[in-house]
Amino acid sequence: MIIVSNKLKAALKLGSEPAYKIAHQAKIDPCTLSKLICGIVKVKENDQRLIAVGQVLGISPQECFQEVDKK
Repeated sequence: MIIVSNKLKAALKLGSEPAYKIAHQAKIDPCTLSKLICGIVKVKENDQRLIAVGQVLGISPQECFQEVDKK
């Protein structure tokens, strides 16, 4: 199962800009970003929405995702 990486979550929370501004720069809805980060919306492998957020934050596409075991 693919989820949002801890590195991307940390960059969003610790960054100097609010998450909604980063979402706008990545051209996605701030609510969608919130749902992706919280796990409400499932993340697909190579999800372009997260890759766009990663680009705004200076994170490579590979570092935007994390694999976890399904239980």
